[in-house]
Amino acid sequence: MQLKNAQILVIDDDEDVLIAMRLLLKSKVKEVVVNKNPNMIQSLMAGQKFDLVILDMNFNGLVNTGNEGIFWLNKIKQHSPDMDVILITAYADIDLAIRSLKLGASDFMVKPWKNVKVLETITDLLAKKGNGRPKKIALDSKTRMIGDSAPMQDVFMKVKKVASTDANILILGENGTGKELIAQALHEQSHRKDMPFVKVDVGALTSTLFESELFGYKKGAFTDAREDRKGRFEAAHGGTLFLDEIGNITLQQQARLLSVLQNRRVTPLGSNESVPIDIRLICATNLTIQNLADEQRFRKDLMYRINTVDITVPPLRDRDNDLELLANYFIDQYAEKYGKVAPQMQPSFLKKLHEHRFPGNVRELQYALERAIIMNDGNVLDGDDLTFSAMESDAIPDQAPQTSNLEDLEKATILNVIDKNNGNISKSAKELGLTRTALYRRLNKYDL
Repeated sequence: MQLKNAQILVIDDDEDVLIAMRLLLKSKVKEVVVNKNPNMIQSLMAGQKFDLVILDMNFNGLVNTGNEGIFWLNKIKQHSPDMDVILITAYADIDLAIRSLKLGASDFMVKPWKNVKVLETITDLLAKKGNGRPKKIALDSKTRMIGDSAPMQDVFMKVKKVASTDANILILGENGTGKELIAQALHEQSHRKDMPFVKVDVGALTSTLFESELFGYKKGAFTDAREDRKGRFEAAHGGTLFLDEIGNITLQQQARLLSVLQNRRVTPLGSNESVPIDIRLICATNLTIQNLADEQRFRKDLMYRINTVDITVPPLRDRDNDLELLANYFIDQYAEKYGKVAPQMQPSFLKKLHEHRFPGNVRELQYALERAIIMNDGNVLDGDDLTFSAMESDAIPDQAPQTSNLEDLEKATILNVIDKNNGNISKSAKELGLTRTALYRRLNKYDL
């Protein structure tokens, strides 16, 4: 849909905001309706079709929830599940705005906003509505994220929205999907981009190394401590700390990590003095949210601390036409690396490529294409040039929860379907064979 054909509803109890929005939009769109009373939302939407709603997050106590914007967002989504909603928020409420993205908001903007940015955001959302898919977003030349599929566009949108904040991010996804690239993109697009990006594979650290690597130590703290050494938290001061494989650390290690994150201070081994730290925390794991929610395996209080926003990187098998985009990228990359002319993919090569399920995800594709380029001496790639490593089983990882408890299974199924449908309650209810009301009852039952 084009901007000039759009009908937009603006709800804000600040008269100055309504005037500013009307002046900005009235010459750009078909119609802009403004109202200062959120209680009018349902009647306004019942009487007229809108393409987009711009909604303030804070009203003057009209709804006693403390989160008025979230309340009215839910009301809008109940009435029109596919409606795009842009929330207006103050800088201090960014964490709440980020939470709103999980609940179905399309975007948010911070007061005072820039008019150009407002128009760009509205135009992008309307283009998505008109084309049935989001516009392609190039993340970053350094991180080289590639993807034109709807699941990857959702990832790009989340990265774009949360990168500029200091919200703690949990990146979920199977091995080989590119979780580290997402972490790098978040850092490169943040205000910390000129400061260190420090990665730690915490899942590989023994109990002894965990504290010395993360928190540092003083000379003489243990036998081989011949000099003072800063830990990774201090090394990342002012920048971003990326803890990979966070789901594999022990409960004791989780307790130590939680203490540091709560106090924003570390105490090196062998020292009685704590050191203040200023870091943006990003964590990643190949475990599912359902597995992490098991308190026998992972502390729930730590889960909430590291998971202000979660970003799930889709497996390659769910990325539609990204396969050929990625294949062309790797072919060009490795042809240049090995001093060859980039060969063309023949139909037999493409057929074999699309028939493989890539349990090793993008990493497996990358290595397969590097082998193909090394072994190929011609100008074309056919099916015989593509071989897959025996290291990867063609069985797709089982993401189902390991439980036979009916309530756990129902809860996990609901979460999976809602995540699959990007939070769309109507679509999720239809897929589950429920009414929307019945699904909402189950969401309340399981406190989801």
